[in-house]
Amino acid sequence: MLNQVYRLVSAHQFEAQTIDENLSSDEIIVRPTYLSLCKADQRYFSGNRSQTVLDKKLPMALIHEAIGKVVFDPQNQFAVGDTVAMVPNTPHEKSSTIKENYLTNSHFRSSGYDGFMQEYVFLRRDRAVKVPKSFEPHMAAFTEMISVGVQALTNLKETMDNDESVLGIWGDGNLGYIIASLAKAFFPNSQLIVFGRHQYKLDYFSFADQTYLVNDIPPELKVSQALECTGGSGSQIAIDQIIDHIQPMGTIILLGVSENPIEINTRLVLERGLTLRGSSRSGHHDFQTVIDILSKDRQTYDRLCNLIGTTQKVTSIREVVSFFEKDSTSSWGKAVMRWEV
Repeated sequence: MLNQVYRLVSAHQFEAQTIDENLSSDEIIVRPTYLSLCKADQRYFSGNRSQTVLDKKLPMALIHEAIGKVVFDPQNQFAVGDTVAMVPNTPHEKSSTIKENYLTNSHFRSSGYDGFMQEYVFLRRDRAVKVPKSFEPHMAAFTEMISVGVQALTNLKETMDNDESVLGIWGDGNLGYIIASLAKAFFPNSQLIVFGRHQYKLDYFSFADQTYLVNDIPPELKVSQALECTGGSGSQIAIDQIIDHIQPMGTIILLGVSENPIEINTRLVLERGLTLRGSSRSGHHDFQTVIDILSKDRQTYDRLCNLIGTTQKVTSIREVVSFFEKDSTSSWGKAVMRWEV
């Protein structure tokens, strides 16, 4: 079957490329319907990666956050018309100790492998999670990013000691908002404190018990456990602050992606017996957990719907380019395309 794949070939330039796909019995065909943009997509689109990385990975279809409708399932496990969230991580082995999203030979869409900017996606059936019809589709489009939050909070539960009295989240962006929203479901009895650089963003965290600007944290304030959701050059500052304000033996979950190495005060990490754990991406189980939580917890569902930012129907490559450029100037919320190319 011939399929149109819309690949980024250089900064700001997409091309439609026709490929011949063969459907295996373990795959289904999905027509993408709503695609959500991520900062990683924007870095590729703008050319804000090293030339070595761009030369290695392009041309490549972008987008790893998306939902779509099933158009064919040779095993009839999914019905035609079912809405599914598509899992971008594709493992090729199973491990009793390593989660699928940390296996080194897993393929991740829109990071060296074609993402969901396609006419049809030939998707392994274990990479599809059914989405209830009642879900707001623009919110469902960023199920993948919500699942990253689930993975992080699950990792925290697995690693932390028994002190969950105060949970601190550093980062006032989209990821920080998602993790703060989910934290209320994962740790309902914990005090939630969010630390950020922008008051207008912190104002969105009205459900948190407290919020602080990072340059105005009381010296005596302590958190039991912490999650770093800043990334970039801000990661080093955030990690330094967390080390200063976390209780001894606390766990720090690191989520922020930095292009360049950063320094960490290992002397205080050792002195206070801290645990630093990285958390990245997610797997099928995390996607299913998102669906289960949002199906039962209306409050969390509504909070995540508030994260919907710029939305637009796109019908051509020119409109896709325009949408990426529009999103690059947005400071809050998830940009979602209604995909009709």
